[in-house]
Amino acid sequence: MANHQSAKKRIRKSEKQRLHNKYYAKTARNAIKKLRNTTDKSEAEALYPKVTSMLDKLAKKNIIHKNKAANLKSKLARHINQLG
Repeated sequence: MANHQSAKKRIRKSEKQRLHNKYYAKTARNAIKKLRNTTDKSEAEALYPKVTSMLDKLAKKNIIHKNKAANLKSKLARHINQLG
C-alpha cells in the first residue's frame, strides 16, 4: 500500500481517470457496432462522421492509439462502400 500522500493521491486520480477513459472507449465501441450493424447505406453515411470524430478525439487524448483509430476508420469506410 502507498505510504506517501502524493502516491495516495495518484492512486485516486488514476482510478478516476481509468473509469473516465473506460466510459468513452465503451461509448465509441457501441457506436462502431451500431454502424457495422447498419444495412442502410444512407443511414451509415450519416453515422460515419460522428463515429470518426469520436475515434479522432479518443486518439488525441491517448485513450486509443492513433493507428488503431485510423484502422477502424478505414474498415468502417470500406464497410459503407460495400453496402448496396
